[in-house]
Amino acid sequence: MEKKAFREGLKDGIPVGLGYFVVSFALGITAGSIGLNWFQALIFSLFNLASAGEKAALEVMKYNRTFAEMALMILIVNSRYLLMSTALSQKIDPKMKNIHRFTLSAFITDELFGLNISRKGSLCPSYFYGTYLTSGPLWAVGTALGVVAGNILPANIVSALSVAIFGMFIAIIIPPAKKDKIVAALVVISFALSYGTDFIPYDKAKFSSLKIIILTVIIAGVAAILFPVKDEDEPSDTAEKEGEANAE
Repeated sequence: MEKKAFREGLKDGIPVGLGYFVVSFALGITAGSIGLNWFQALIFSLFNLASAGEKAALEVMKYNRTFAEMALMILIVNSRYLLMSTALSQKIDPKMKNIHRFTLSAFITDELFGLNISRKGSLCPSYFYGTYLTSGPLWAVGTALGVVAGNILPANIVSALSVAIFGMFIAIIIPPAKKDKIVAALVVISFALSYGTDFIPYDKAKFSSLKIIILTVIIAGVAAILFPVKDEDEPSDTAEKEGEANAE
């Protein structure tokens, strides 16, 4: 089962990795502009799988700020991963070893979260490792090549390539939305509220993740109250009635 899950993870991670490879070019160009060489950029992206967090870190480097400022900035920008880790924790098998828990929490990304949370059953470490091994390295390699390419590619081409990341998000959310009308409605509401809040004046570079957290907590909280989802091992109302009838 673990080998099968690992192979499935490798397969599902390919389109994510290709999207990462394209998008990370822009990040590599930014890294090169502040003086990082291709190897430094490679290591930098290999252990920091978050475009917004990496951009924030590069900005801190650019203006020679302190490590404390960098840590605080990245904490704020990447705060949405707290929610993702919390959601994934509900799918973790109690017997899962701590080493797997730590690894999953360290390398989770938006797209890998979407792949793993939508998978039926308990969270499988082998599947997660498969998705990471075909996506994470491509993100790092793309960043390194972006440094090498420098400003060879026109800015409008780089901007156009970055649209690929949105295609991956759509591919992740459409299948569950097609199966469940409630999920589809929540997706539409999320898009509408996220778009609407952009008209509120705030520092979008620093607090975009905070906005995501607030909207996620509100929308998910209301949905959980109005449309609670039963656990897989919880008997349905029909099963309970049948059991009562048999008992009689």
